[in-house]
Amino acid sequence: MLAQIENRLPSLSRAERRVGQWLLAHPRQAAGATLAEVAGACGTSEPTVIRFCRKLGLGGFRELTIRLTEALSRPAGYVHRDVLADDKAVDAAIKVLDASIQSLIEVRAELSGIPIERAVAILAEARQVAFAGLGASGYVARDASHKFFRLGIPCSALTDTPGILQYAAVAGPGDVLVLISKTGRAPDTVRAAARRSGGATVIAATDPTSPLAREAALVLPCRPQEDTNVYTPMSSRLAQLALLDAIQVALALALGEPAIAKLRASKQALRRPTTH
Repeated sequence: MLAQIENRLPSLSRAERRVGQWLLAHPRQAAGATLAEVAGACGTSEPTVIRFCRKLGLGGFRELTIRLTEALSRPAGYVHRDVLADDKAVDAAIKVLDASIQSLIEVRAELSGIPIERAVAILAEARQVAFAGLGASGYVARDASHKFFRLGIPCSALTDTPGILQYAAVAGPGDVLVLISKTGRAPDTVRAAARRSGGATVIAATDPTSPLAREAALVLPCRPQEDTNVYTPMSSRLAQLALLDAIQVALALALGEPAIAKLRASKQALRRPTTH
């Protein structure tokens, strides 16, 4: 949460920036403060603090205090450190694993604010589901499609721009497009979400402050902090995989015995027949 506030500071108004700077300097005090107390400490109005919360993709001030409390309670042992050119192989491996562990801790800490039940309700009624992503997110889309179709829901994976745009154009009511993106700022992905004309529902697993999130009907927040200027996304991909795995399990439970039977049948289909 604190890293997210720091990253958003340059894009905020002067008054909103004062709120962010005060929160970064006094996170423990802010976690237990009232809206009026925070506004007074920052020298701003209460509506300014609310706007600040909205800019961060939060539902309101209460969610801000919850997220701050969660951030302050996280284990401090797993701190992301960028891999450097002169790192030894074992040191680089430790940094990569620490970043991966931290990304899962961050997703776990945010579970109270992730609309898993709403996602399950939408997917349970879906006529068909397309999981879509470009680059590293495309691998997450393929993995999700491979897992969700075994519940008996027609699924597909879209990993190229033409396929994503065309699906968004022709998908209709009852169809669900799950767009997966670390930044939520890829122009074609945002365009696909914005230009759905047939009434399909868009779910976005992405940064909740991104343009893609603003176009989606439902947002599954994924915001691990990692530098992708050199290396392909790693810890963010693991966070996306884990979150979609959790939703698949929750969906299976919601669908009940028919879904469990399909999962069982899909496993049995791979068993080799016994010969006598």
